[in-house]
Amino acid sequence: MITVVDYGVGNIGAIINMADYLGIDAEASGDPEKIRTASKLILPGVGAFDKAMLTLQARGLIAPLNEAVLKRQIPVLGICLGMQLLARGSDEGTRPGLGWIAADVLRIALPPESPLKVPHIGWLGVKPSRVSDLFDPAVQNERFYFDHGYYVQCDNAEDVTATIDYGQELCCAVSSGNISGVQFHPEKSHRFGMRVLEAFEKI
Repeated sequence: MITVVDYGVGNIGAIINMADYLGIDAEASGDPEKIRTASKLILPGVGAFDKAMLTLQARGLIAPLNEAVLKRQIPVLGICLGMQLLARGSDEGTRPGLGWIAADVLRIALPPESPLKVPHIGWLGVKPSRVSDLFDPAVQNERFYFDHGYYVQCDNAEDVTATIDYGQELCCAVSSGNISGVQFHPEKSHRFGMRVLEAFEKI
């Protein structure tokens, strides 16, 4: 059973719908005890970093998340803002993140002459950088849907599992032990997103 953390921040319905379509056993919950005892977690997120962290704190979910992920070491997948929350903090705000990954969240910076825009919204090809639970460099030409103005910069290059080229090479997926994250929205990425969710379900 995958428990999708329901804290009012994220495309939870779309994730559950995709899981149902794939025959993956999943439920949404904001119950601290269910999250503390979950066997596998998805942490979604859209919007602002500080608001998400404050909401997790206000709903009493940070301690149960730490218990499940750090102490019991169950698999967890952060999606979009949920991936950014895995880091120590963000340029977007002042609140500390969960700190599960040695990383910081930076705003995408493009030169003035760049035709690209921030936030980056749309489909983009992903380049796996090493074998991980969710990616294999032998699998090429996968495209995913993004909607973000910030990206995760890891201290350790080994924690980066995939990148995108958006005016520069940016990390778009991370993995460290039982902790994984993707900057894109698998629930909006059709067959490629389905493959990622199926891979996570098999961990």
